[in-house]
Amino acid sequence: MITGDHKDTAVAIAMQLGIITSPEQAITGAGLDEISDEDFGNEIEKYSVYARVQPEHKVRIVNGWREKGCITAMTGDGVNDAPSIKNADIGVGMGITGTDVTKNVADMVLADDNFATIVSAVGEGRRIYDNIRKSIQFLLSSNLSEVLSIFFATLLGFVILKPVHLLWINLITDCFPALELGMEEPEKDVMNRPPRSPKEGIFSGGVGLNVAVQGIAVTVITLASYLIGHYLEAGVWEITNSADGMTMAFLTLSMTEIFHSFNMRSLNQSVFTLKHHNPWLWLSMAASFLCTTVVIYVPFLSDAFEFEHISLTEYAVAIGLAFCIVPFVEGTKWLQRRRK
Repeated sequence: MITGDHKDTAVAIAMQLGIITSPEQAITGAGLDEISDEDFGNEIEKYSVYARVQPEHKVRIVNGWREKGCITAMTGDGVNDAPSIKNADIGVGMGITGTDVTKNVADMVLADDNFATIVSAVGEGRRIYDNIRKSIQFLLSSNLSEVLSIFFATLLGFVILKPVHLLWINLITDCFPALELGMEEPEKDVMNRPPRSPKEGIFSGGVGLNVAVQGIAVTVITLASYLIGHYLEAGVWEITNSADGMTMAFLTLSMTEIFHSFNMRSLNQSVFTLKHHNPWLWLSMAASFLCTTVVIYVPFLSDAFEFEHISLTEYAVAIGLAFCIVPFVEGTKWLQRRRK
């Protein structure tokens, strides 16, 4: 708490609010002037209340915490708060009582002047960050599976997917579910987590490993579908070019990625335990599911994509293989939770 009021007043209010438990945790601006920057850096955690401070003192307090590697947020409403608000990582201005100068330099303005709104803003920020990670993990694992499927098929001497198939998967199958993952509600523990380190990358917390593991799993499912599709067509297990196999691989890969978007509703928790719902994701999954089925069974579309007409049995096999990604990812999440 930083204020221009008398120290005794500041201490009394701070103790009522539970900010401090002892008057020794408060210091005045004059007291700050007597402390060197080095000593202040060593003792900064000792003080939680600053009284009778000037604008330059506020800037010094903000800079002191930043030099310790902390993320700082500064709130204020007056012109004298503007320098420290600008120096903080997150400057918060007051929408009702705040001056225009303060609002202009602030990163965020509290429209209702309610400090509790900051807590809601932190939760919203964490939700957005989580959802970005979900979309990235979904898209990268999906794209990795496409790359690996084509790579191994090329090594083995057959064509598993054509460029137009990849365009369809990336533009229709993946695009809409990835967007709707951004609509996910915050998870129940979002405000119970400690603040993440500013040095933490987007692939931290196992995201990079999950991308690799899930991408490989989808690749295995896709290659298996190709071989099964050819077997159902020719009645023999062999590695060769097969129109039925290619159709089955496309269908299975598309459906696997649709099911996988359902997995990505949470990076760590079982999706079956989530209390909230995301109707937009369900709608996008249904739309992608329908579009993929249409392109397989509508004659002029299947001809354009060079697909073979497949039986309902083959269709059911492809759906069954695709659904395998759900228990697989649920299992990996369970193992990760146990390890933690």
